[in-house]
Amino acid sequence: MNVFAAGATGVLGRQLVTELTDRGHAVVGLTRDARGDELVAERGGEPRRGDVLDRESLRTAGAGCDVLIHAATAIPTSTKPTEEEWVLNDRVRAEGARNLVSVAAEIDARRLLFQSITWLARRPDGAPFDEDAPPNPDRSTRSALDAERIVRRGGDEHGFEVGILRCGWFYAPDSAHTRQMGSGLLDGRFPILGGGPLGRRDATLSILHVEDAARAFAAATESDATGLWHVTDDEPVALATLVRAFADRLNAPEPRRIPGWLARPLVGKASVRLLTSSAPTSNERFRETFDWEPRYPSYREGLADVVETWREEGTLAEMAGGESPEPLAASGVRSGE
Repeated sequence: MNVFAAGATGVLGRQLVTELTDRGHAVVGLTRDARGDELVAERGGEPRRGDVLDRESLRTAGAGCDVLIHAATAIPTSTKPTEEEWVLNDRVRAEGARNLVSVAAEIDARRLLFQSITWLARRPDGAPFDEDAPPNPDRSTRSALDAERIVRRGGDEHGFEVGILRCGWFYAPDSAHTRQMGSGLLDGRFPILGGGPLGRRDATLSILHVEDAARAFAAATESDATGLWHVTDDEPVALATLVRAFADRLNAPEPRRIPGWLARPLVGKASVRLLTSSAPTSNERFRETFDWEPRYPSYREGLADVVETWREEGTLAEMAGGESPEPLAASGVRSGE
């Protein structure tokens, strides 16, 4: 098939271009500069210039494609994101979805897939939830829900197939946020954030290695199934367990624990809420629909891959010997374009 990917130069998009081309598909990746062209081309894709916020450029870039994928975000990477940064992310998600719906209708695409996030439907009491749970968005997740609704409505109006993949908390060797976390642990500056007045309540998170996310989108690309699915690994994990396991693999100091409210002035409400509010969910429905299973079924296998990759590439030595970036920036939320 001919597949168009918005967000092709992001942490998911890069892996997605590789996965789809390895499966024999022709992939067009949206780029905005020469470096983006290189990132797409070296993974076997065809770079085409444009911007997800520019409908005309999307129409030209997406011409001839059967499947469109909206994997673009502008998640802030600063330590304490500003409102302006969140507004840009809102635009990329929702306005980008509106533009891609229009393009899908104009070029007669068969299918439109959208990358969303599981924790927009987390329960106020931290209980497990599935795809049938009502949305419970906050400031940082509301635009993902808006984009979901735009894409669904577009499919109903124009007759193309729609698939919404709500992914767990991304991590990967080439994720800037995963590197920030690793550097912070090595420096002893990435704490375990806990809920409650004393920070003793651990949040349980559903996470996902980016390679498995790319494999999930490739499976959905090759299918005609429509709907909404949660895509995570097989084992929700407490933040404290995840952080300590990461520190252990890095031979980093034991991370200290602090109350989330104490970190809020430094990193912002969105980061603290993400890491102190439980959002356990399951990939069961996606597995059944697409006969998919994660290559990294838990944080154990995934962190082993991250650290081994860093060691082989020399990244670990750089982290240990160089100046570390600020930890907790956006707290591991995935990056897009």
